[in-house]
Amino acid sequence: MTQESLTRRSRRGVGAGLRDFPTFRAVSYIVFAFLYLPLVFVVAYSFNSNRVVSVWRGFTFSWYSEVLGNDAIQRALFNSLRIGFVATIVSVVLATGLAIGLLTMARAGRTFAWTLIGAPLIIPEIVFAIGTLSLFVQSRIPLGVNAITLAHIAFCIPFALLPIRARLRGVDPAVYEAAADLGANEWTIFRRITMPLLAPGIVAGALLAFIISLDDFIVSYFLAGPGGTTLPVYIFGMIRNAITPGVNALSTLMLIASILIVSLSYLLARKRR
Repeated sequence: MTQESLTRRSRRGVGAGLRDFPTFRAVSYIVFAFLYLPLVFVVAYSFNSNRVVSVWRGFTFSWYSEVLGNDAIQRALFNSLRIGFVATIVSVVLATGLAIGLLTMARAGRTFAWTLIGAPLIIPEIVFAIGTLSLFVQSRIPLGVNAITLAHIAFCIPFALLPIRARLRGVDPAVYEAAADLGANEWTIFRRITMPLLAPGIVAGALLAFIISLDDFIVSYFLAGPGGTTLPVYIFGMIRNAITPGVNALSTLMLIASILIVSLSYLLARKRR
């Protein structure tokens, strides 16, 4: 867009957007290519009939059959799902209570509490993993599925809290005042008003917490003991031995599951608006 057209838009009260800059489109294409081309290659080479993943020989679905029929992968998947479900349920329950509690706190206390609760969002995961490992070793808590579950609950809470807190802040306080004026007690208000209004945020938070737990590698790798191998940790072990299209097939299945869960969370987030 020329300088003259930008000037005309400014006179009409319309500011120049990012798309008006000459290099915006080219930079956008480069960024999207950098982000998504690796995923395209992962999916494409999962159908490679050659055992050497980087050399294309032909099209096949055999790697998916091999992955789905592998007992070790099934055990790792079961561990990931079990940890994810428990971490999601506990973190959502705690996040719901925290969201309601934060709403009733004074502004200064609410800011301080949110800073502490949201710390896992900004602390490097490797630092969190090392700290958790040190704590569990000093406390003589055995490593494995239970240790990973406890750690996942801790860092899933702020992720579950985000949509729940956003939903709760959007509720008009007059709704609770009207219910109280009509004679409803606190438990009735919570059961008949608060929970139905929070339901979309709770489901969105649960989906977000579950996918964060399912995809976690660093914490799970540090805390995995005997029988505590999760699916991301198992994939890492496969890569250390040899990179075959089986790794791509398993990664593709995880990618599809992640996309479905995140898309559902996004749709629920739009619904709550």
